[in-house]
Amino acid sequence: MNAKVVISIFAMLMLIIMSLYFYINSSYKKSIQAKYYYEIGDYEEAYSLAKESFGLDLYNRMAATIMAQSTTSLKYLKYINQGKKYIHDLGTIAEHESISDADKAKIKLVCEIMIDSYVKLAPSVITDKELVSEAARYHAKFEKLLEKVNS
Repeated sequence: MNAKVVISIFAMLMLIIMSLYFYINSSYKKSIQAKYYYEIGDYEEAYSLAKESFGLDLYNRMAATIMAQSTTSLKYLKYINQGKKYIHDLGTIAEHESISDADKAKIKLVCEIMIDSYVKLAPSVITDKELVSEAARYHAKFEKLLEKVNS
């Protein structure tokens, strides 16, 4: 028998064994489900499944990775949602011709908090690029608004 044929058969056999293991092992099954939910952007469900999977097998690196990435993505999502709300609220205040000192202080405080919150976000290589870029856009809006209030 040819060595290439033996290696090919061995590789196929290993793939089948690994697939069966992933299918039978409930921890890895949940990890794969968590990965699916992470990829479609349902970070809360991904975190929940990954946490459950990790609880079943503490050595499941896939579950640990998805759990960590979901946590990071949820932080970005929270920042973006807060950013949307604050930009809307502060934008209506900033549109007035004259802004009271109390409103300026409010705008300045919220902008500084959101700018500091952005600095604390730490993307990783596999964090959704769209989340990172959207958070960066809100960060830029808060910097611009703070600059407008300070001038």
